[in-house]
Amino acid sequence: MSLDQYIEINPEKRFGKPILKGTRIAVADVLNWLASGMSVQEIQSDFPELTKDQIMACLHYAAAKENSLGHAL
Repeated sequence: MSLDQYIEINPEKRFGKPILKGTRIAVADVLNWLASGMSVQEIQSDFPELTKDQIMACLHYAAAKENSLGHAL
């Protein structure tokens, strides 16, 4: 999956946090919704502009960040 197809960092939007392209929805927001137990379908019900691929891109982004940080704990 090419993350840059779905995610951008723009200092003009959401204080430069990673967001889903074409939206003002932060990757962290999507990750928090998933972590709180929301399903992909529930997220899409609340935000019909989001695709399953965009939501999955948020998970891939988090995994890539985790892999690049190593195990600091």
